[in-house]
Amino acid sequence: MTKGTCLCGAVQYDVDGPFNSMVSCHCSMCRKHHGAAFATFAGAPIGGFRWLRGESELDSYESSVQGTRSFCRHCGSVGPTLLPDMGIVLCPAGNLEGDLGIKPQAHWFVGSKAPWFAITDSLPQHAAYPPEFGMPGLERDRAEVKAGVVAGACLCGDVRFELEGAPSRMWHCHCSRCRRARSAAHASNVFYKFAQLRILRGADRIADYKVPEARLFGVAFCRRCGSDVPRAVRERDVVVVPGGSLDQDPGIRALAHIFVTSKAPWEDITDTTPQYPEAPPA
Repeated sequence: MTKGTCLCGAVQYDVDGPFNSMVSCHCSMCRKHHGAAFATFAGAPIGGFRWLRGESELDSYESSVQGTRSFCRHCGSVGPTLLPDMGIVLCPAGNLEGDLGIKPQAHWFVGSKAPWFAITDSLPQHAAYPPEFGMPGLERDRAEVKAGVVAGACLCGDVRFELEGAPSRMWHCHCSRCRRARSAAHASNVFYKFAQLRILRGADRIADYKVPEARLFGVAFCRRCGSDVPRAVRERDVVVVPGGSLDQDPGIRALAHIFVTSKAPWEDITDTTPQYPEAPPA
């Protein structure tokens, strides 16, 4: 039995596997919704799925005619997708606890991969869906490119923003909070100064959730679609930007993997980026 939970704990469920499929998706919609470099989903027979609490705490957004994405209305974590006609449930692996008895089997939609992220493992790669699916891919409209500016938006487009100038740093964070917040293998956070962020529209559509027991940790997300968006903290003069929310290359690469002692058991780090067991050096 595997337990899944959102960041705030309002939504919880059990999956009595076995998990029989696991893929990492790099499409622009998954990157937007999760705010991550990619989303990883684990599939299992739907008969072994049950809600423990919080099914009514989920909101949903129809991202295309092919699918609807759910998320916790309190913290923005992505919810599982139940497909009764196919007899399966697809769970965002970042919200599952423990060893799943399976590891990712392939990368999908690498034709849409984030320009700042490199795939370094030996898993099969598909430009869109694998050929046997016989389905075309869907993509979002790309934002206008401006010199010296990086644009971004949520999946539904209600929230749009720009960041002017160079970021200060970027981390791949594997802590359990980041994995639950992004509902992904890890968070890829880009850091800017407070004054570098301009919210072009949708400031009133942004929800902010802070983990009560944490000194600093929090997330911001679009109330309509659940996508992670920049979280600005004036007092600390920092903006934490989910890499997946960006429409363009920020011109920086991750300096390190941090909190790797909390890494998901199913994720293998295969690149040469430095790794730190906990927080990076000051």
